[in-house]
Amino acid sequence: MLRVGIFSTAHTYKAWIRFSNQDGNIQADSARDIRGMAIKLMGVAGDKILDAELHAQTQDFILISTNVFVTRDVAEFDALIKAMSGSIWGKISYFSTHWRVIWNLLKSLKKFANPLQIRYWSTTPYLFGETAVKYSVIPHVTHPDVIPFASDPDYLRLAMVRQLAQGKAVFDFCVQLQTDADSMPIEDPGKEWREAQSPFRKVATIRILQQEFDSEAQHVFGENLSFTPWHSLPAHRPLGGINRARKIIYNVISSFRHERNRVPRQEPDHWEV
Repeated sequence: MLRVGIFSTAHTYKAWIRFSNQDGNIQADSARDIRGMAIKLMGVAGDKILDAELHAQTQDFILISTNVFVTRDVAEFDALIKAMSGSIWGKISYFSTHWRVIWNLLKSLKKFANPLQIRYWSTTPYLFGETAVKYSVIPHVTHPDVIPFASDPDYLRLAMVRQLAQGKAVFDFCVQLQTDADSMPIEDPGKEWREAQSPFRKVATIRILQQEFDSEAQHVFGENLSFTPWHSLPAHRPLGGINRARKIIYNVISSFRHERNRVPRQEPDHWEV
């Protein structure tokens, strides 16, 4: 049942992994936020979903540091963005009628000590054989970091530099099978798929090896990478309205960034900068 797509046979892939934050403003790492982990596997054979990158040898997985999306669908998310950027009365009007959005948003905004020690979730579902799954990446943490009291505004990056200078970071890549369409809906990623009903099951191991990564060359390379759940084999096709919207939005954002940076947009065909 778990031998699907890239998980159908034992194989080791090299990968690029980019860590990020959700807030569009530049702010200190001590601020509460949602953190992201985007994985790009290299050397993945087979035609991909996007016509423009049909023969690309990459497969992306997009995860964030909360187990549910803030809204149930695109319309509710659009209304949230308009409320957040509008007047105080617009905010009051929206949040007074969207209690679950408030709850999902508040519990997703957290402070973290080290991006290499965070658990991440896909929140949105994906095709997996004859069923659907959600993904989660679970870190192996022996001695967890603590948030520094007098923190450098970039202490999350410094924590990663320190950890990878001393050794590797290891994560379990897990899938949660949809076992009931009503309690585990495809079209409402704001509803939790409870682990008591369907536990996450490990299908792969992620190893980020000991390294020095904090170079200007890697900063530039990472800035010009594009991640989208639609960089995918058909076996792992994104599902649900939020993912359908991502197909358009991520493409527009990527195009804008590459035009601004004056670099061509293309999937990487190597794993060294």
